[in-house]
Amino acid sequence: MAYFRTIVMMIIFSLVSSSSYAALTIEITEGVESALPIAVVPFASTGAPVAISEVVNADLARSGYFIMLDEQRMTNHPSTSQEVNFKEWQTLAQNHMVVGRVETNASGQYDVQFQLLDVYKTSQLLGYRMTVSAADLRRTAHHISDLIFEKLTGKKGSFSGRIAYVTSSGAGQQQSHQLQVADADGFNPQTIAGSLEPIMSPAWSPDGKRIAYVSFEKKTAAIYVQTLATGQRERIAEFPGINGAPAWSPDGTRLALTLSKDGSPDIYVLNLVTRSLLRLTKSLAIDTEPAWSPEGSHIIFTSDRGGKPQIYMAPSTGGNEKRLTFTGSYNARGSFSPDGRNIVMVHGNGSRYQIAIMDMSTRAINVLTSGPADESPSFSPNGSMVLYASKKRQTGFLAAVSIDGKMQQKLMFNSGEVREPAWSP
Repeated sequence: MAYFRTIVMMIIFSLVSSSSYAALTIEITEGVESALPIAVVPFASTGAPVAISEVVNADLARSGYFIMLDEQRMTNHPSTSQEVNFKEWQTLAQNHMVVGRVETNASGQYDVQFQLLDVYKTSQLLGYRMTVSAADLRRTAHHISDLIFEKLTGKKGSFSGRIAYVTSSGAGQQQSHQLQVADADGFNPQTIAGSLEPIMSPAWSPDGKRIAYVSFEKKTAAIYVQTLATGQRERIAEFPGINGAPAWSPDGTRLALTLSKDGSPDIYVLNLVTRSLLRLTKSLAIDTEPAWSPEGSHIIFTSDRGGKPQIYMAPSTGGNEKRLTFTGSYNARGSFSPDGRNIVMVHGNGSRYQIAIMDMSTRAINVLTSGPADESPSFSPNGSMVLYASKKRQTGFLAAVSIDGKMQQKLMFNSGEVREPAWSP
């Protein structure tokens, strides 16, 4: 069975490659037509090691929802609303502007303040002041971006999130593999785990403090859970055969897994406290890629029991399984949106694989990407974007698309490939 070989190869040998410290370039390939003009004025600063306004400007720019004013067109750099001549900025056709200051205080920390202004109404929409350490300046900048994004779009921002991904470097027997975590904009990459054998399927815990993943470091598949703050990790599944596709329950107490210890690959639920196993599926077909519903009552998974890979759903405590997808010859790697209204998946017809979303109320499928080799979709924390892996001329890269398909980004590392993306909660 071709699909069985695909799943097994995916579980065992799906590799990625990139430099361990590859820089990330984010290219907006398509933005929303109603993008808002906004000016992020360089913040006044007393020697802060991070240019907060530059981070905010880059965050809003890569969202695709805003048209950023080039600094060269700014005639002055006000840092408070009192210093703003609104008529000047109206002349520049700016709907909104952001001004701010970063000052060192007596304790060696930084006082950060900013204001979001409506240029035509000459009024303040947001104003915050916060005190942070030098180490938290970049995180603070992303938080400011989240606040601005939500105020102007009505949608929660996801700039403060992180992404996990797998890279590899070298070739042949000298190839090494790394599980890395970085800020959502690709900065501050940290290697969480490394091995000369494949690492794959990273999955974030609901609190964002742990990652489950599959490693072949002992020549056979095993599933590990690692705490990011301490680096401590624990091997939680090493059964005979396939150990793959870990997925956290919403309360963080259980993992859904793909195991073949009893024959063909099936879906199991592992209680992380008692270590008891519950077998959810008992099919002669291949059942894999489990994902939980937001409230934890159901699990969706991929199965070829009908002859072609399709997405099915079962109660997370066991029970009747039902097929969800019927459009297209291939639907796999499903996962719920944070609000449970949609499922994102890899949707295929023939040899073309694209990212698609299915409305759970109507079962209508909307294809978001052009393919031909798109895979591994992962929702952003606010549910407005989908991060996924793709290929161009055999080179793997990450991309993101809004759930309406109108905004698209390409995330390119400066060398090699990157695969298996997962967006943190």
